[in-house]
Amino acid sequence: MSCLILDPSHFDPALGSKCALAVMAKAPRPGKVKTRLCPPLTLEQSAALNICFLRDTTQNIAEVAAGGVASGLISYTPVGDEDLFDGLLPDGFALIPQRGDGFGERLLAAAKDLLACGFGAVCLIDSDSPTVPASVFEKAAAELNRPGDRIVLGGSDDGGYYLIGLKQPHPEPFANINWSTPAVYAETALAIASAGIELMELPIWYDVDDGKTLDLLCDELLESKPPYFTQAPGYPAPHSREFLQQLFGPRP
Repeated sequence: MSCLILDPSHFDPALGSKCALAVMAKAPRPGKVKTRLCPPLTLEQSAALNICFLRDTTQNIAEVAAGGVASGLISYTPVGDEDLFDGLLPDGFALIPQRGDGFGERLLAAAKDLLACGFGAVCLIDSDSPTVPASVFEKAAAELNRPGDRIVLGGSDDGGYYLIGLKQPHPEPFANINWSTPAVYAETALAIASAGIELMELPIWYDVDDGKTLDLLCDELLESKPPYFTQAPGYPAPHSREFLQQLFGPRP
């Protein structure tokens, strides 16, 4: 079954009580996703693992959304590859196309478009962190549901972030950021502070984009070793765990 594709020109006031938990995702084509995992993986294995990440992240979000305060979505690129998400997403998930050239432009445009659809708030979530605890998404939605304006930010251990949440389409967090560097989180937090916007910080987590962080994921999912920066249990990510077990075998 094909997913509903949202149109930002159609405002739905019924969405005003919900936070959009939107995963920023590329259509899972081999050679187009997770290429920095090759090696140690092949392009086909990297794309297959990316699909597992999407399944796990969206399943996690769907469980949070079942509480009624949020909705799950995919903000996708490129336009025309919508069918590649068929059969991958939980019931109730919708799609909305990305637009813009640079990464900051696409993030801001996604926030604007989802707020234009009628959502009361939006969290933009990376597609590379399949074990983010469900409690983190719940906290982000709850903080954005409180009165007053604020931004929530979940930092990655590499200096980036895995989630940014807004109630208004503030441009400041997305302008003049040195993307794909260890300075992203610090620069974003500074931009938020300079704009006089309240910042609520979420727990640190990690994204999987190279061999080193793939090892971290294997430790977490195959050996039950929490990431070095926390003792909090992550989301069990069953699809990713099963795929990694097939690739590398079970660990003691």
